Amino acid sequence: MKIATLAVAPTAFLHLKGPDGSYLSDGGKPVGIDLYGPGSPEHAQVEERQSARAVKRMAENDGKISLAPIDQRRTEAAEDLAALTAGFQNIEHAGPDGQPLAGRALFIAVYADPTLGWIKEQVLKAVGDWSRFTQGSATS
Repeated sequence: MKIATLAVAPTAFLHLKGPDGSYLSDGGKPVGIDLYGPGSPEHAQVEERQSARAVKRMAENDGKISLAPIDQRRTEAAEDLAALTAGFQNIEHAGPDGQPLAGRALFIAVYADPTLGWIKEQVLKAVGDWSRFTQGSATS
């Protein structure tokens, strides 16, 4: 078998489901997120940052495992997910000033909003699912 034929794609589309479990669309267009997969350099960089944070916290706590405060964990999680996001499709969100956000600022705002936690949960599940990124996958 030529094992390279099973290499995964670097990105895949996640069609979001609303909190009620139904797929989201806007004017007939799917609402979702293009994600970097577990085989991508972006994913490796996030894993490296997460490991570095854990080691730093242990070093600062005399080698004991410790959790960062909830606000810090939310910020770090939003930044990590933003780094795993190649783009949003048909998702809008305004900043505190009411102006529409774009790019990384948009990603972080959505992922950091606890009332939109259902999006974060879907993304966390999807980025760890190698099958979602297979070349023949309907989502890759």
